[in-house]
Amino acid sequence: MTVDNYLTDEDRGFLATYDPRAFPPVAVTVDLVVLTVREGELCALLIRRGEPPQRGRWALPGGFVGPGETLDEAAARELAEETGIRAGAHLEQLATFGDPGRDPRMRVVSVAYLALVPDLPTPIAGTDASEARYRPVSDLDGAVLAFDHDRILAEGVERARAKLEYTGLATTFLDEPFTVGDLRRVYETVWGVPLHPANFRRKVLSTPGFVEPTGEKLATGRGWAELYRRGTTAHLHPAIPRPPAA
Repeated sequence: MTVDNYLTDEDRGFLATYDPRAFPPVAVTVDLVVLTVREGELCALLIRRGEPPQRGRWALPGGFVGPGETLDEAAARELAEETGIRAGAHLEQLATFGDPGRDPRMRVVSVAYLALVPDLPTPIAGTDASEARYRPVSDLDGAVLAFDHDRILAEGVERARAKLEYTGLATTFLDEPFTVGDLRRVYETVWGVPLHPANFRRKVLSTPGFVEPTGEKLATGRGWAELYRRGTTAHLHPAIPRPPAA
């Protein structure tokens, strides 16, 4: 159902003479903070801009919202184009960025999204990018990205770190099945702090719905490790508090 279903005769008369050109144009984009864990590092997907403005500068993937798209549809399309993921990834709206001077082309309001994905193959640059790469977040501290993307990236990373405390989203960084040790290494990588293995295992297995056993085991150098899949709970109770950074 569209808004047309609720229009009155007065509304239709008003719209017949309404001129949207009487107002300054505003474009809407979606920008994606795509985070994954690769080779023990928390990494963000960046593209090197292949066209002006700011050609050659690293930026977050994203693009303009199409005339017939919702914001969520545009974000899902951009994620699929950049990573090949069309379903199953965690994708949530992060924040809206609308400073008047953030884009030199025109007034552009960006709705940013956070995507958490398992380790993926090396990305391929799209038509408007000269290069695409997963880069360690630790290497980007203080980096100047295109537009205001350094600010968007920082907010996305902090959102991910915070949500690991009270949700099961850490499991979205892993392919199934996984061990508790695999899950602990995700926490250590995203938070940037070491965790006590036995204490972490106790917290995970005592939290209802966090993970579910598959009934299978994996041979390791120290014996056999139980394998798990993602649980069904949306929020962890009790939470797993983030320790202070060293």
